[in-house]
Amino acid sequence: MNRHTSRGTRARSLPALGIAAALALTATACGDSGTGTGGEGDGKGKIVFWDNNGGVRTEVWKKIIAEFEKRNPDIDVEYVGIPIADVQSKYDTAIQGGGDSLPDVGMVGTAYLAGMVAQGALDPVTDRIEDSPLRGKLVRGMVDSVRAAGGEEELFTVPTSANQGVLWYRTGLFEQAGLAPPTSWGNFYKAAEELTDREENRFGFTIRGGAGSVAQALEMMYAQSGIDSFWKGGRSTVDDPANVTALEKYVALYGRATPEADLNNDFTKMVATFTGGEVGMLQHNLGSYTDLVKAFGEEGIGGLPMPPATEGGPRTLVSNPVDGLGLFRSSENKAAAWEFVEFAASAEMNSLWNESAGSIPAHTDAADDEWLTAAGPTRTAMESLDDPDTRIVQLPYYLPDWNSISKADTEPAFQKLLLGEMSAEEFAGDLAERLDEAQAEWNEQKG
Repeated sequence: MNRHTSRGTRARSLPALGIAAALALTATACGDSGTGTGGEGDGKGKIVFWDNNGGVRTEVWKKIIAEFEKRNPDIDVEYVGIPIADVQSKYDTAIQGGGDSLPDVGMVGTAYLAGMVAQGALDPVTDRIEDSPLRGKLVRGMVDSVRAAGGEEELFTVPTSANQGVLWYRTGLFEQAGLAPPTSWGNFYKAAEELTDREENRFGFTIRGGAGSVAQALEMMYAQSGIDSFWKGGRSTVDDPANVTALEKYVALYGRATPEADLNNDFTKMVATFTGGEVGMLQHNLGSYTDLVKAFGEEGIGGLPMPPATEGGPRTLVSNPVDGLGLFRSSENKAAAWEFVEFAASAEMNSLWNESAGSIPAHTDAADDEWLTAAGPTRTAMESLDDPDTRIVQLPYYLPDWNSISKADTEPAFQKLLLGEMSAEEFAGDLAERLDEAQAEWNEQKG
């Protein structure tokens, strides 16, 4: 592995330093929280619920709340919808203010879960799950992601939904060319080459070269290499030789089996390239499903989990953010709040919410619901996450610098890689070094 150790410690951005300092202060408090420990209450009265995607998911949450209040007439739920762009700062402000303005229950994503756990804002829910109808009914991969994101053995949210990377392909183009679906990496690369005719403006693949490119590159790397852990011996495995080889194969598609304009593709442009032209394959998450069905119809689009590293072997998937319901430590009515959590995470309500969102349900009993059976790629993604043979590489969302490293700090380098101005080994080594520094800082803060 090639690490550029002569670079020394990089200067941190001011926002990253601010978050890191806050985490350092709270982590040394050994779990002591200024938000107080609250109480169980009598299981009646009012509870406050924060939705972390207010406006977008308000309608479905109001349906769930109305049904809950109908079945639990002694409990009133106050709904507060917070736009997704504001929710993390809203939680942080409430925590720093002593916790009096925190809700009883709130939707909490794994992208910011670690910071809230470090600040002592959430109650662990592991034992509550074990003593509830949710025991043994939550998708294994989502549970593992929530546990890893919290940085402890305990669960600090009840997982409710997740996304997953998918290989989308045009079924008609594959059939016309006599190609097998991309169920293996051999099939994938063969199709990428054979579906490309540059003179006719036809391409086998569209690659994401702009915003969001690094996250998708990591999915392609780990799925091909089969490396099943993000850390080994305290260092990132991003620049493991098997990952470097996988990255070389992936970026070699650019300009040969992809449009050159892909260099600046963000999510919107990438999907537009796929739906607006003769392109055989796209790698993106389930969020693309609705747009792709509109463009090609249910029969015209196929979606598969990332293929296993070797045919017939275990599948290796990179974790995607998982949403969940958190029980706040400062709540004075935790018994009633937990009743709401159990209800919202039940098979019936979890299915209702995820059908509305187009996401993967966390409750395994939702797998046979009609809408999920009809949404083949979503069902297949759920099955792959719950498969005991599937290996989930947990991305370090808990690192305060994760977003800056995986986006602003590294995306320009990925474009240089596509243009041949940087080698795959150099790119992976630089990214790994940044991650190692961030992990070392995190470990130091935790003591």
